[in-house]
Amino acid sequence: MEEALALINQLIEEHKQILQEAQTTEQVANDVDTILQLDKAKEGFVPGRFSDQRQGLQTLQDSLEAIDSGLQAHFDREEKKLLAVFEQYGGETLASGLRFLILEHQELKDRIAESKREAAELAVEGLSREVREGKAWGIRVYISHTRKLIEAHAQSEQELFHKLRAELMRA
Repeated sequence: MEEALALINQLIEEHKQILQEAQTTEQVANDVDTILQLDKAKEGFVPGRFSDQRQGLQTLQDSLEAIDSGLQAHFDREEKKLLAVFEQYGGETLASGLRFLILEHQELKDRIAESKREAAELAVEGLSREVREGKAWGIRVYISHTRKLIEAHAQSEQELFHKLRAELMRA
């Protein structure tokens, strides 16, 4: 039972970290969009400006990669270890609730993968300014919505985790 409590506490802490990374990635996406909007405001072409944007794009790609690997490991623990704990100690109601939330994992993984693809496309040289700006705006909106979905998902899981933790502590 102590292992089960330790796993639940670990996953609760991971939720906090994942949400922080998602917020950071959203901010980076906003920064990339701001850089592109500032470019639009400038008159003419400034040689080398795209290389300055590369750092922001690289930061965005690094953030997305960190979220992807973190989510993969986190979801793996929930889907394998935690589900077994819920099935053993939580009864059918709590276990069923977790199984339902596990179904959302693939959608969240797909959204991160799509964000990574879009960020990679944005980094391609030779795109017109209009295409880069459109893509940057799209990434920004998509990442913002993904963050909101992750937050809602984590909140639902947190409620289940706390219920099971309370039951384990009573036992």
